Amino acid sequence: MIILGVESSCDETGLALYDTERGLRAHALHSQVAMHEEYGGVVPELASRDHVRRALPLLGQVMRESELPLSAIDAIAYTQGPGLAGALLVGASVANGLALALDRPVLGVHHLEGHLLSPLLSATPPAFPFIALLVSGGHTQLMRVDGVGRYQLLGETLDDAAGEAFDKSAKLLGLGYPGGPAISRLAEFGDPDAYTLPRPMLHSKNLDFSFSGLKTAVLTLVKNHTSNLCEQDKANIARAFVDAIVEVLVAKCVAALKQTGMKRLVIAGGVGANAQLRAALNAAAARKRFEVFYPELALCTDNGAMIAFAGALRLQQNPAAATRDYGFNVKPRWPLDAIDS
Repeated sequence: MIILGVESSCDETGLALYDTERGLRAHALHSQVAMHEEYGGVVPELASRDHVRRALPLLGQVMRESELPLSAIDAIAYTQGPGLAGALLVGASVANGLALALDRPVLGVHHLEGHLLSPLLSATPPAFPFIALLVSGGHTQLMRVDGVGRYQLLGETLDDAAGEAFDKSAKLLGLGYPGGPAISRLAEFGDPDAYTLPRPMLHSKNLDFSFSGLKTAVLTLVKNHTSNLCEQDKANIARAFVDAIVEVLVAKCVAALKQTGMKRLVIAGGVGANAQLRAALNAAAARKRFEVFYPELALCTDNGAMIAFAGALRLQQNPAAATRDYGFNVKPRWPLDAIDS
């Protein structure tokens, strides 16, 4: 069975073909980072318009790379939510329009489920059950995963997500957008002993997160320097910020594993590509004797491959999950633990 995946939830347009017998056949991605950079963040209307421009050319690229005709597609999966409403509508309309033209079934996929299952596309996939840390854009959640569609929320952010804290703190340091990769690179040159920032909810005795206070602490440091913030000061603040956020994320992951008695941890979402987080988790795994799994780096960001793969798993579990009723809707707000199993 060959599934076409369409992703358009925010500022990346991704299309991919997943073959249940041969694996990922092809995937193509266009990032809008350069377009949104001058605005310091994603402009929803511009994002939607760019998805319109990119979707069909990317479809053509995927079909050429796979050396398959459109008629080889057995079903189409698309991101139904959560995300920006206008952006989601572009992907949904492309997927449903193509499905109607080809007379193929179509199904909506939860964006975070795509991220959650993306490590299963790697060369060494984890087995169920496992604990998953979802750190994607506006989401920071710890989930217990017992199988496809069998998710239990263990903890989540009460305010800013980790990705938001990265972007906002980077902006305070004048690093532009997107902030996560920039602040992580700068942190490599920082002195770990120069500043100490708070570790929000590190000792809260639950699995929730809160990062708005950490962002405020960065703001206070920056203001204290007034106009005398040199490059080394910026690097030192970046290092203190990254060290704080990584310590909290790792501690909560270890606590979730201890609470559930599990020995497998999956990291999914854009922040999962962070080098400092991966190094700290790998060190913790060696000390605490658990396994940690990551998506391939190319699949940490939003992409069509994870949507095609999640759609394929859904269809293998329940072929009736797809429909030929092409009247679609999108779900900009859609809790992961509210989807049907």
